[in-house]
Amino acid sequence: MGKMTVETCEIEGLKIITPAVFGDARGYFFEAYQYEDYKAAGIPDVFVQDNQSASRGGVLRGLHFQIQHPQAKLVRVLRGEVFDVAVDLRKGSPTYGQWHGELLSEENKKQFFVPEHFAHGFLVLSDYAEFFYKCTDYYHPGDEGGIMYNDPAIGIQWPIREGMELIFSERDTKWGGIDSLEK
Repeated sequence: MGKMTVETCEIEGLKIITPAVFGDARGYFFEAYQYEDYKAAGIPDVFVQDNQSASRGGVLRGLHFQIQHPQAKLVRVLRGEVFDVAVDLRKGSPTYGQWHGELLSEENKKQFFVPEHFAHGFLVLSDYAEFFYKCTDYYHPGDEGGIMYNDPAIGIQWPIREGMELIFSERDTKWGGIDSLEK
C-alpha cells in the first residue's frame, strides 16, 4: 500500500487512517480516498453520499445513528480540530455500549472509519471546524436515532476544556440513554 497507514481500535471494525502526505514549499498533496487502497485495508464499503458541516467551538453534535438505514462513515476534519466519538450499538457485540474517541484535525489529517450500527458524534475543540464525511447510505430524516452525549452508562470522556460552553441542537438535548434502545 504505502499510501496510508491503518490502525485498528479496541472495538472491532473501527479504523484510524493516516494518509501519506507529500509536501514541499508550495504546500501538500495526499489521496484522501482511493477505493482499491481502502478495500485492501479492509474497508470495501461503497460510499454514496458526501456531507460537510461547519461548526464553531464548543458545538457538540451527536450521538446520532440511522435505525433502518444504517450508515458506515469515513470522517475527517478539513479545518480546525474535533474529538470524534463512535459508540458500538451492534446487537450481540461483545463491545456493545463501548466507545472510542479520536482527535481529528487539519494538521494530523487522520480519518476515522465508523462501521454501520455505531452511534457517532463530535465535539469541536478549535474556534471553528469544517467536518467532512462519506456515507454508505443516504440520509433519511425520519430514520435518525440518538443517545445523549453524557450517558453515564457509556461514560464518554469528552475533552471539555475549562470555560468551554457546550452548544447543542435542540434535538440533541432530548435523546435518552443507551438503556432506552432496543437491544
